[in-house]
Amino acid sequence: MNRVLASTAIGVLTYMLVTPAFADLKPEDQIEFRQAGYSFMAWNMIKIKDNLQGEFNQDQVANAANVISAIANSGMGALFGPGTDQAAGGHKTRAKPELFKPENGEEVGRLAREFIDAADNLAEVAAEGDKDAVQTAFGDLGKTCKNCHEKFRANDDD
Repeated sequence: MNRVLASTAIGVLTYMLVTPAFADLKPEDQIEFRQAGYSFMAWNMIKIKDNLQGEFNQDQVANAANVISAIANSGMGALFGPGTDQAAGGHKTRAKPELFKPENGEEVGRLAREFIDAADNLAEVAAEGDKDAVQTAFGDLGKTCKNCHEKFRANDDD
């Protein structure tokens, strides 16, 4: 629990400190940084998945879950600024234009909060070390990813 609270506090503080810096980022930089964040989360999710399918190392799982939670709480929403709904500076994006429409803001916010809550829950559960509980929390996190992807992320062939 303390790790989750610390992670959340760090995320909020980081968001407050870097949000003005995000405003100065060019669209291509925003795309690059947000893709890096999602890639790093994906790599850590693979580590958790491998642990759940093989020998379970609680320290590895807890560390990976903490990374996911920290990134989820880092204020990445600020990296979806104007001009990042399309390729910029050689950086392609699979974010659908619908993600950026004001009328979808409430739903996007809800999906983001669900993702953050699930990431925080996974970190909390992973700290306890119960493999079955981690499996459930990991599945819940995956569902939040899927919910957003289905609505706001284009497939490679789109």
